[in-house]
Amino acid sequence: MNFNKRYIYAAMVLFVAANSSFAQVKHKPVVSPKEKPAAAALKEKGEPIPVDKAVIIGHLPNGLTYYIRKNTEPKNRAELYLVNKVGSVLENDPQQGLAHFTEHMAFNGTRDFPKNQLVDYLQKSGVKFGADLNAYTSFDETVFQLPLPTDSVKLFEKGFAILANWAGYVSFDTDEINSERGVVLEEERLRGKNAQQRLQQQWLPVVLNNSRYAQRLPIGKVDILNNFKPETIKSFYHDWYRPDLQAVVVVGDFDPKRVEQLIKDNFSALKNPANERARTKYTVPYEAGTKVKIATDKEFPYTMAQIFIKHPKDNDKTTAGYMQGIRTEIFNQMLNNRLGELTQKADPPFLFGQVSYSGFLGNQDALTELAVAKSGDQLKTAIDAVLNETERARKFGFTESEFTRAKEATMVAMENAWKERDKTKSSSFVGEYQRNFLEAEPIPGIDWEYNFYKDNIDKIKLSDINALAGKFISDQNRDIIIMAPEKEKANLPSEATVLSWVNTAGKGVTAYVDNVSNKPLLATPPVAGKVTDERKDALINATTLTLSNGVKVILKPTDFKNDEILITGYSMGGTSLAPDADFISDNMADNIVGSSGIADFNQIQLGKMLAGKNVSVSPYINETTQGISGSASPKDFETALQLIYLYFTQPRKDADIWASTITQTKSVLANRSLDPQSVFADTVAATLSRGNFRRITPTAAQLDKASLDKAYAFYKSRFADASGFTFTLVGNFDVQQIKPLLEQYLGGLPSTNSHETFKDLGIRAPEGLVTKTVHKGIGDKSVVQLVFSGNYDYNESNNLQVDALEEVLNIKLIERLREKESGVYSPRVSAAYSKIPVGRYNFTVSFSCAPVNVDKLIAATMEEIAKIKSDGAQKVDVEKFAAEEKRSTEVQLKENSFWIGHLSGSSETGTNPDLVLDHIKNLDQVTPQTVKDAANKYLSGTNLIKLILYPEKNSQAGK
Repeated sequence: MNFNKRYIYAAMVLFVAANSSFAQVKHKPVVSPKEKPAAAALKEKGEPIPVDKAVIIGHLPNGLTYYIRKNTEPKNRAELYLVNKVGSVLENDPQQGLAHFTEHMAFNGTRDFPKNQLVDYLQKSGVKFGADLNAYTSFDETVFQLPLPTDSVKLFEKGFAILANWAGYVSFDTDEINSERGVVLEEERLRGKNAQQRLQQQWLPVVLNNSRYAQRLPIGKVDILNNFKPETIKSFYHDWYRPDLQAVVVVGDFDPKRVEQLIKDNFSALKNPANERARTKYTVPYEAGTKVKIATDKEFPYTMAQIFIKHPKDNDKTTAGYMQGIRTEIFNQMLNNRLGELTQKADPPFLFGQVSYSGFLGNQDALTELAVAKSGDQLKTAIDAVLNETERARKFGFTESEFTRAKEATMVAMENAWKERDKTKSSSFVGEYQRNFLEAEPIPGIDWEYNFYKDNIDKIKLSDINALAGKFISDQNRDIIIMAPEKEKANLPSEATVLSWVNTAGKGVTAYVDNVSNKPLLATPPVAGKVTDERKDALINATTLTLSNGVKVILKPTDFKNDEILITGYSMGGTSLAPDADFISDNMADNIVGSSGIADFNQIQLGKMLAGKNVSVSPYINETTQGISGSASPKDFETALQLIYLYFTQPRKDADIWASTITQTKSVLANRSLDPQSVFADTVAATLSRGNFRRITPTAAQLDKASLDKAYAFYKSRFADASGFTFTLVGNFDVQQIKPLLEQYLGGLPSTNSHETFKDLGIRAPEGLVTKTVHKGIGDKSVVQLVFSGNYDYNESNNLQVDALEEVLNIKLIERLREKESGVYSPRVSAAYSKIPVGRYNFTVSFSCAPVNVDKLIAATMEEIAKIKSDGAQKVDVEKFAAEEKRSTEVQLKENSFWIGHLSGSSETGTNPDLVLDHIKNLDQVTPQTVKDAANKYLSGTNLIKLILYPEKNSQAGK
């Protein structure tokens, strides 16, 4: 993995995480009305938006709403959801956190499924807890999801009883409540106890204008979670879990009439409480002027600004509101394209910048502007850069060429969705119907939406889009949030200074110049090669072609998607062939070339040239291979092949991209040591690689010595010889029809028959018993990783047993560490095995917990492992694994993404791809005894690494 990609992306992830507790991004963003009352009269009048006739919407006499849609993707599967207009905003003061706690208790006992019987029953049926069976609680809603097979009538029909139990018959057993307290507190520890949470507590009341939302974060208050009485949570459930606030959403492969009857049979008996409480719709009140909040934290590694300009939500659900949503979509796209171009400069003004107008909270929308500075002293530069682009759009508008490309890209996305209308997964429909119930979002169906776009997108005027910036930008109801490391506190500007920066930004900006190239992507096509060999595998319907230059192409046509072709290609070598002295440079090669454009086009020009096309191609180089990954619609398949050809023959070297990457990477690394999780991750990497510099974070000094010329030369060397490449194509194509294109572009790739392969660098996890502790962080939080590793004989039989052991151990640790010990929220067991460069395996057990519980929970983990090694797996757990694996395999075998990975992976490892067809049949090879044997073989403890993160205040723990 390339460090620069990973670390620069962290800034964006950080932004999303910081806002996840309140940001509600809507499916179709709409704009606020103009501030002046007179403006409302100017608003266009729209027509009602119809409801998709394919969905059955009904209401029971008790007020419960239901949505039913027949959909056959995936086949023999259905999605069952219970949607409640119930969230943390409805809690009274003694109930803070109990909306979320109620969600937990639904899995801990109901009238018909006492204690943990519900989870146990579903696992036996192939429904995986967490991955499939899940729920979430937000400010305004609580949603339960239950995906089920429909080829088992008994199980499918039982699903409606389960939803009804959640809706009205949760038990709230006192012992279960007391046991679950620890689990909920550990969820709070897992997601919180960090810089983001502490900063959020400082700025969230400001942005939410001290509204009810600011006082009702879903996780609640720790003292209440620890001490509330059962009667308190029962009262919340009694008041709010009622049919007039609930909807059942069912989408899948079934008889809709039968489903409608099942809903009536299971939910009609639910009753609304006498003297029911009014369901208040809370809002974030308007506040005149601008508020500035500067927040710091010892462990926060970035200096950044967020600006929120809030507007009343435009609740126009007519075609006029829909049209305005399209305009906003185009506005966001064009403005962020401009911000993206700034990162292409040699000295970019920020690490990350983004502007978006979308849904907010409390009946509001917001223009949200984000600028992540490269360092504390460049905060103004970052803010100016983002606001300058917003102001540039307000003063001068967008260009016709930008507008044309944005409309094309918008239309391509809609057209792609329309082409896949009969292959759309059921889960996609569920989300639409959920939003219809919660927010009255229209659900006209993809045919109506596609035709509306097609008929109206050209009616949108550039002047309409240009007017939006002026509507969105305001100095009223505006909040400016600055977040920074505590060590920067003395150097941060005052609130007055920040306000002056924001108010004066954009002065002197000039009109945007659209840099477009009119040259053809590939002026001269390559000399075509020929197919010299063709072999068919009838079992999996795959064809392997050998071209005259030595390139092999594995082809599997499918009908799983109508508008998708997935492409991957690899050959052996990778960075394992890079000399140690050049590794830092060479490890950046794929990222630099992939970000520099191609041939005579820089990345900005290339992106504009490809606007309106459904195509994506990028090169990669990892430790043992180099290759290409991409996708395209059938109509843009030739463009994808042209891009592949150019990445081999005309890669581009851009000095500005190199300088930008080095600058941004150094900026991210500068404060990396402030973040406990990053320090721990670096320690884990260093320990598992025995300190090999190829696996650990580079230093600024190493980056200073890196060379663009070396990186570029290494890239060219990796793609100089195509004879060792194997390409895999999966999707909607006809083998005979695309052969000429494959001969032209893949057959025309350069070939030297060098017969290169990878080098085994000898990087292995240390043997024996190793314990490594890190003492970092002020939060009362520890992280534990237990890593078992060793040599491995890679084959289908062993892989199956490792997979089974992984899932059995997952089941046992959830039962022990979560349910019995109440000491963790989400323990995770991850098994990995490889054949290249040599056969190796590792099992990693990971969890977060209270520091005082580390030793106890490690001991409990080892005890559960010892039980499996001594007594074997319980028969019921083997049955759960087999059921889950059978159900997931049935779905995967109908997915392009599975087949592209399977066929390419089988080629790399030299294994028979046909074996996957026997996978379900071979599940009977897993028994309690085979799991026992696998546990003794792979979890012997001979090679065990314990990695533990403790907070600083517990620096004596574990010593």
